Formats: sequence, structure tokens, C-alpha cells
Amino acid sequence: MASAPSPSGVVSSGAWAQRPSGVPAAVPPPGIPLAFLGASGLGLVAMGVAWVLTAGAASRDLTADPVVAAVHLGVLATLATGVLGAMHQFVPVITARPIRSVRTAATSLIVWVVGAWALPLGIGTGSPATTAVGGAALGVAVALVTWNLAPSLRVRGKGSSVTALRWSLAGAIATTLVGVAFVGDRRAAWFPLSGHVDLAMGVVGMFAWLGTAYIGVAAKLWPMFMLAHLERPDRAGATAVWAMPIGAIVLATGLAIRRDLVAEVGALVLAVAIVAHLRSLVAHVAHRRRARDLHLVYVLTSAGLLVAGSLLGAAGTIAVRMRVDAGPGLVAAAMVAFGGWLLVALVGHAHKVVPFIGWSLLRARGVRTGPSGRPLAFADLIDARWAALGYGQVTAGVVALASGLATRSVGLLVTAGALLAASGVTVTLNLVVHPWRVARSAPAADVP
Repeated sequence: MASAPSPSGVVSSGAWAQRPSGVPAAVPPPGIPLAFLGASGLGLVAMGVAWVLTAGAASRDLTADPVVAAVHLGVLATLATGVLGAMHQFVPVITARPIRSVRTAATSLIVWVVGAWALPLGIGTGSPATTAVGGAALGVAVALVTWNLAPSLRVRGKGSSVTALRWSLAGAIATTLVGVAFVGDRRAAWFPLSGHVDLAMGVVGMFAWLGTAYIGVAAKLWPMFMLAHLERPDRAGATAVWAMPIGAIVLATGLAIRRDLVAEVGALVLAVAIVAHLRSLVAHVAHRRRARDLHLVYVLTSAGLLVAGSLLGAAGTIAVRMRVDAGPGLVAAAMVAFGGWLLVALVGHAHKVVPFIGWSLLRARGVRTGPSGRPLAFADLIDARWAALGYGQVTAGVVALASGLATRSVGLLVTAGALLAASGVTVTLNLVVHPWRVARSAPAADVP
């Protein structure tokens, strides 16, 4: 099928054959976001296994290479991969402009996954060559993603969500540049690679990139999934969109150059962003018209982990300055809680988004009815019991991991790794097996 020019002048190679009516023309084929999210699920399994294997090392030294590798499997192979999938799905939806090229999206996925796995494996096994390949692949992948998504994000008048996605893409570029320097320094020792520099890179990636992307996409997903329409413009959400990346950049700068005042200003701005984000969530929950469901539990749990991360971060900072031995463990636990904020939100929203995409895909293939013989519904594509099990596993895994790092407990770290790996299996199978069963059991009359 020939490509057609979009209103923005960008030629889209993403024409989707048999697109169901009602699905916007800018939406990419389902295989793109689903492949990213599937890779994210595998990354979650790998991260859990890595924490089981590195529990002993983590209890002795939080900066040991195997521990750094486990962290990068969580951030790159799990969180960042899932967020990139969400960006490829929602940038076209929010902006109403297609990505430049579906082939480029597929290529960026492959290159990203290679980098997201090679970098931590190289660090964990002590292989500089593998680490270098991973760093180079990540740099190429981010360049491809930027080229593919940037034209859509130039749209005007689409609200704070587009602003958030612009900030997020810039944060991805900044994180990648710092990461490339990190990889190069491990071989060439260009500068002292202290724990402050590592933490600064983590802050930029966690908040300026991943966190900002989440609050931007959530501004669109919360009204839809909660049936919550605010009576007034969401100024709190708009404040969070600006304050989070700015606060993260200032905080990271202060950490990197060891200027406490700069770091404190950044932390204050970041705190404003967190409070604004939570106020936005409270407003949406208060205005929701949908009954309490598991998605709401996921979202509220995610917010609770954000609060816990803030408290742990404050306690850790005080402890470090007072030279208390527990300080580094508390800071590490805070970063885990912040990661848990995004991980639990990602898993929770995936239980809504993936069935929605799967429904469109099945409809495109001619499937009209579910197992009950009634019209195909989103509920046919997911098992609520598996979803609840996945929630329990991933939440308990995050709490156990944060607690294990704070207390240097090998038992808690092993338990956390096992739970996180199990959650990756549970969630991925739940989101894959049930749509497959529906497709296999569809009546012959449904499929042309």
C-alpha cells in the first residue's frame, strides 16, 4: 500500500491494512508498541533473575559491577523499553501526526534491545567490548527514535502532554549522552566516576526522561480509564510537566559537581513536581465515574511508591550528610521506590492498553465475537485473576527490593528478585495468551 502524506507533510510508511473503523489514521500498526512492551516484560524477568544472582554482592557493596548490571537491566531493558513502546503508541495519538517510518521504529526496537541487554551484561561480566557495543547501540537507537518522533512533537496547541513528551525525548538524549560518557570512562578514566555521578545520571533518566513521559501520557490515560473529566484545566498536571524535568536537571547538576545548594534547589523543584503530580491524580480520582477496579489499585500503589521514594530520599540525604552507615542504603532504596512508581504504573496501564491494542488487531483480522459468543470485548483479552496475581508479585517485589537494599539483607534481595521475575512471566503470559486463545477459538464465520 502506498504511503500517504500527513497534514504535517511527513510521509508515513505506517499505513495499516484492514484498520478498524474508529482507529485514528496516525496510530501505528499494533506490532510496534506490542513488541516494545513484550521486550519490556522479558527485561523484567531478566532483572529479577539478576537480583537473585547479585544479592550477595549487593549486601556487601552497592556499587559492585553485578549490582550496576542489575540496575541497568531494570532501567534500560524494562522501564525504558516499556516507555519507548508507550511513546511510539501515544505520540501519534496525542499529536494526531504519524511517526516518520514504521520500519525505522522496528529497527530502533531491535537496536535498543541489543543495547539494553548488552550494556548490563558487559558490565556484569566485566567485558569492556560488550559494554561498548551496548553503549553504541543505545546511542544509535535513541538517535533513530528522535528522528522518528520529533516531527510529530512539533505540533502546536495539543496541551501539556505534548510538552511532557518533548521534555522526555530531550531527557532520553541527555541520559544517553551521559551514559555514553559513563561507558567511555570505564575504559579511559576520563573523570572520577564517583557515586555522585552515577546518581546524577540516574536522576536524569528516572525523572527528566521516564517520569516526565509517564506524567504526560497519564494525563491522557487517567481521564479515559477512570472516566474522569475535570471541571477545570489540570494546572497541577501542567506544573508537574515543567517542574519535573527542570528539577531533575538542576538536582543532577548539583550532584555531579558536588554543590549542595544547587542540588537542594533541584530537589525542591522536583518536590514541587511530585506534589503537583499527586494533586492531579487526586483530582482525577475524585472525579472518576468508573467503579473501583484493579487499574485504580495499580495507580494508587504507584503513587504510594512515589511518596515512599521521596521520604526515603530525604532520610537518605540526611543520613549521608551525618555520615550514618545506613545512608547509602536508604538512597538506593529511594531510587528503587521511584523505579517502582514507574514500574507499577507501567504494568497497571499495560493491563488496559494492551487489550485495547489487541482488540484493534483482532478486529483488523476479522474477529468479531469473544469466547462467550457476544461481541468481542476488552475483558475477553485478559484474565482478572492473573492480573491480580501480577499486581501482588510486582508490588511485593519492589517493596522487598527497596527493603533489602536499605537493610543489606540477602534474603530480602533474593525474594525480591524471584517476585519480580515471576511478575514478568505472569504479566507477559496474561497479556499474550488470552488474545491468542481468542484468535484461535474465533468462529470461522468471524474470519473472512
